[in-house]
Amino acid sequence: MSADLSFEQVVRDNQAMVFRTLYRLTGSREHLEDLAQEVFLRLYRSLPNFRGESLVTTYIYRIAVNVAQNEWKRRKRMDRPLVSISEETSAWGERLEHPDRNAEQQMEEREFRLRLEEHLKDLSNVERTVLVLYHQEERSYEQIAAALGMPIGTIRTHLHRGRKKLRERLQERSAACPVMK
Repeated sequence: MSADLSFEQVVRDNQAMVFRTLYRLTGSREHLEDLAQEVFLRLYRSLPNFRGESLVTTYIYRIAVNVAQNEWKRRKRMDRPLVSISEETSAWGERLEHPDRNAEQQMEEREFRLRLEEHLKDLSNVERTVLVLYHQEERSYEQIAAALGMPIGTIRTHLHRGRKKLRERLQERSAACPVMK
């Protein structure tokens, strides 16, 4: 990191992204501030080792994914659900909103977002991470590959598999509940 860019500025510039990413990866607001603090603490500790070969944001994404993975492991040990689903926590809806929809369309979209969130928790951690980084954080294949330390082809494979699993689960649910179509 260059000398003219202070750690405080890096935190200010990236804290919203860190909170958003952690929330989407963990699906819960519980411990969110602690997790974000852990991301920035790890960043601060690792700055002397940061060689500048990638963007600072890529480095922060990698740390955030590691922190989220640790949270998944902690929750698994505690036998708690990974994702809590509620209408107010549907992050996918933020990008789907359209002002010209009627009430029925809005209700259908809300139901779709809730089903999507529900099925997102069924994906593997890496598939969910790649989907969130690509679709919600709008990161490129290259940025995701750098953040996760994986080849681009592997990222594309996880993205494809995650999308396919979500699509299949959504279609199964629609076939089982004709009212939801």
